[in-house]
Amino acid sequence: MKKYHKIQTVYKRDPATRHKTLIEGDFSKPEFEYLKENEWIFTEKVDGTNIRVMFEEEHIAFGGKSDKAQIPVRLANSLNEKFMPLAEDFRNIFKDADACLYGEGYGATIQKGGGNYRQDQSFVLFDIKIGPWWLQRKDVEDIAKDLGLDVVPIIGTGTLAEMVRKAGEGFNSVWGDFMAEGIVARPSTELMGRNGSRVITKIKYKDFRTV
Repeated sequence: MKKYHKIQTVYKRDPATRHKTLIEGDFSKPEFEYLKENEWIFTEKVDGTNIRVMFEEEHIAFGGKSDKAQIPVRLANSLNEKFMPLAEDFRNIFKDADACLYGEGYGATIQKGGGNYRQDQSFVLFDIKIGPWWLQRKDVEDIAKDLGLDVVPIIGTGTLAEMVRKAGEGFNSVWGDFMAEGIVARPSTELMGRNGSRVITKIKYKDFRTV
């Protein structure tokens, strides 16, 4: 199952700061500028490691951001404990279709500050693809509920300017009293670009700070 696509930051990066900050107002994709005043759904960006839970030929397998990426042993054990007992549930939900659950492995020792989220290591879901179809948020939530999985939280809706302002000011994570990494945003109706790529963007708190 294919690795998760790159999520483009909303603005272009500034060469003057060695690309550590953004050129505000200079959108990185024309789709973002065209849709900037539309309603976007904001979810909290989790600072972890990309994980794929793949269901192919009625079997569950795990992958990292790429096929060559190695999953840390502690996280791999956590994934096995969480998902292997759900094999029959996967078969009932997805039938004979190939599906991929995309999420973040997060928790203690995964990235700096991972222990702020939780002291163990686990998986939080942010997308599901069945065959060629990306599921809408409601369907992702329904499947997550059936499987007993957590989903990245929705933290608001608004325009891209409102997303930028919120991330720039900083806000506490849903997981606790610490600064959230940032925001991932997508239009309230899922859209695709001319090349077939999804319209989805992100911004981080640190994008506004050069240190």
